[in-house]
Amino acid sequence: MRKVLFFVVVLLTVALAAQVFASEKPRLGVLRFTNDTNAGWWKASVGRDLQDMLISELASTKAFRVLERKEIDAVLGEQDLGASGRVDKATKAKIGKIKGAQYLVAATVSAYEENTSGTGGGIGIAGFSIGGKKEKAYIAVDLKVIDTTTGEIYDARTVEANSASSALNLGGHVGVFSGGLSQYSKTPTGKAIRACIIEISEYLKCSMVKGKDDSCMEEYAAKESKRRENTKKSIELE
Repeated sequence: MRKVLFFVVVLLTVALAAQVFASEKPRLGVLRFTNDTNAGWWKASVGRDLQDMLISELASTKAFRVLERKEIDAVLGEQDLGASGRVDKATKAKIGKIKGAQYLVAATVSAYEENTSGTGGGIGIAGFSIGGKKEKAYIAVDLKVIDTTTGEIYDARTVEANSASSALNLGGHVGVFSGGLSQYSKTPTGKAIRACIIEISEYLKCSMVKGKDDSCMEEYAAKESKRRENTKKSIELE
């Protein structure tokens, strides 16, 4: 009887551990963005700016545990201070408690286009440009999710976004963007970038948290099919 109870306890413990593991939020690390285009807005700091934007967007979904690599030195410093004996043992940061990333998110800007049409003739008022021209921007980002244990590509997807402005165009140097992107916050370029970042975070939430069989994946499968079809049409075959 005791053996039976022992095995029951073991099975329940294993089942509970598996349930806890399955319900744990995926731990992500986000790498700096890279660029394969000739986009004029891409400068030295933009890769870091886009990395920060995606980190914030992923964290806001509450679906992931996002590791902030830039702050890791501060965390290690706090742990070293605790180990020095100068901090109360009850409150000191414990060494060896930093969580590692299960997956790394890598992103490359693979396509960017912008078009301007109309007569223009904008005027400047208080730092904003007001004009009658129409502007459009398109951006595509190649996304890869890498399993840090095996080094294999866990998932890959090309994410696209479009944005346009017409009639009244307010392009001031203010907004949520920072660094090299700050001047584009109110432009079609900035809107397309922001839309692409949001689309990436929503896709990852769908594919990694909700699961491959969730209905949201049908939407992304349709988008991917449309993207591939449009790409084929843009290629001129002899």
